[in-house]
Amino acid sequence: MSELNAPGAPAPSGQESRSGFRPAAVAAVPLAAIGECIGVVVPGASGSVPVTGISLDSRAVRPGDLYVALPGATRHGADFVSQAVEAGAAAVLTDDAGARLLALSNDVRVPVLLAAEPRGVVGRLSALIYRSRPEGAPAPVLFGVTGTNGKTTTTYFINSLLQALGKTTGLIGTIEILAGGEPIPSLLTTPESTDVHALLALMRERGLDAASMEVSSHAVSFHRVDGVVFDVAGFTNLTQDHLDLHGTMDEYFQTKARLFTAQRARAAVVTVDDDWGRKLAAAAEIPVTTLATAGPGSGAAGGPAGGSGADWTVVNPAPRALGTEFVLRHRDGTELRVHTGLPGSFNVANAALATVMVLAGGHEPAAVQSALDSADPFTVAVPGRMQLICTAPAAVVDFAHNPDALARALEAVRSPAPGSKVIVVFGATGQRDQGKRPAMGAIAARLADTVIVSDDDPHDEDAAAIRADVLAGARAAQDGEGLDCTILEVFPRDAAIRKAVELAAPEDTILVAGRGHEVWQEVKGVNLSLDDRVELRLALTARGFTVLEDQRIES
Repeated sequence: MSELNAPGAPAPSGQESRSGFRPAAVAAVPLAAIGECIGVVVPGASGSVPVTGISLDSRAVRPGDLYVALPGATRHGADFVSQAVEAGAAAVLTDDAGARLLALSNDVRVPVLLAAEPRGVVGRLSALIYRSRPEGAPAPVLFGVTGTNGKTTTTYFINSLLQALGKTTGLIGTIEILAGGEPIPSLLTTPESTDVHALLALMRERGLDAASMEVSSHAVSFHRVDGVVFDVAGFTNLTQDHLDLHGTMDEYFQTKARLFTAQRARAAVVTVDDDWGRKLAAAAEIPVTTLATAGPGSGAAGGPAGGSGADWTVVNPAPRALGTEFVLRHRDGTELRVHTGLPGSFNVANAALATVMVLAGGHEPAAVQSALDSADPFTVAVPGRMQLICTAPAAVVDFAHNPDALARALEAVRSPAPGSKVIVVFGATGQRDQGKRPAMGAIAARLADTVIVSDDDPHDEDAAAIRADVLAGARAAQDGEGLDCTILEVFPRDAAIRKAVELAAPEDTILVAGRGHEVWQEVKGVNLSLDDRVELRLALTARGFTVLEDQRIES
């Protein structure tokens, strides 16, 4: 049982895959060195106890681990110390509350260390135990991407471009984790720091050249990237999301900005298409390369960029099949010809950011241009990110789950063909930022012809109440702005997808937004099997439409 889950809850899908996170060989660190690292005295013979791993999860403990017992949503990790010790934990680290719980239980057979805020030292200890990026030793060049939207696609683009340059690569993100072996399904946008450092050590052990990682604001807030120093940190954008955690946009920004300090990164590439990007570029404590993807002559959406002042600027974008070709121009006149096969101006921004980050990582423009020409790396399939399921009607699944992302996705899929309509299926996540629900409803009413409001992941919140919030925004926009759209409420979600297909003509576009690659829908603590891509394929096939071959992850 896990200290991070409710009593009786099943382990998350993929839990067992954490066995693939660790390097094969870890030199033991004496417990005394661990105590010294966090300012705790380890008495007597306990100081010589060897530690070869670290875990926050009692189920994932291996012999020789330091088990870190933290408070969870409903239980404290100290409740599971006996299971951790039974699994071979060599020592325990906990807080005052955990120590009190242990004092009430039977004697613990291993040393127990006490820290005021153990979560705040886990990253530091993980780096020490796994030697994930030791000073002076060879290690993969590490790229970290943060921002509200575009993190996943940008990391895939970096990964693909690096492979086109002949590098062996790793990837840590929302969809999967790659460390030179079989893909490992990902449970979090950024894994816990124990797993991050184990993965980095595994990549170093396997001789990987480079790795890219998504870095969410949760990862920074919850110490998941503590002890990690990125060679290049990249910033995509900042729009409303996660205000349930951060409270205000300024606090959200300040959390992101913590990545752009000397303690966390050596260099940065910042997209300056909006005020937040420009503010970050000015405030960053490390060398910054600026990128404008919506500047003069770009024709890209996204607001004023001040592109003439950026180091790199996107110019001359032009349609090419479903995607876009464009020129990436440096202030010194250097130009790169770039193409992405994925639709939308936001994918131009993602491709441009990936290119500039790889350049900032030490690759010469001529070599990058050769890789772009020979491999077309930015036409890589990114599961659940503008993933095309059918062409007539055009049917797309995308992860857009906040106002800005939904608006950009709807704009991207709008066909210029006369008489074609856009049908959107979406909802909002429960127990998250409630302020974005009516905003998303209003955006859908403005940019789609048929709006089908359904369920996303309600979690423990009432699904009908969530839908009501979204519908209120859609109907207010429809009435207040005289919008000519149809608004429907259809649930459950598979029924909503079938309804969208039922309403679609071959010249129309269906966008199923919000869940992307996800294959489970959480309702009242129960995970229900639900994959938007599967449901959309089934519905289209049932109506006699021809779907595309199933796209697998290219990595």
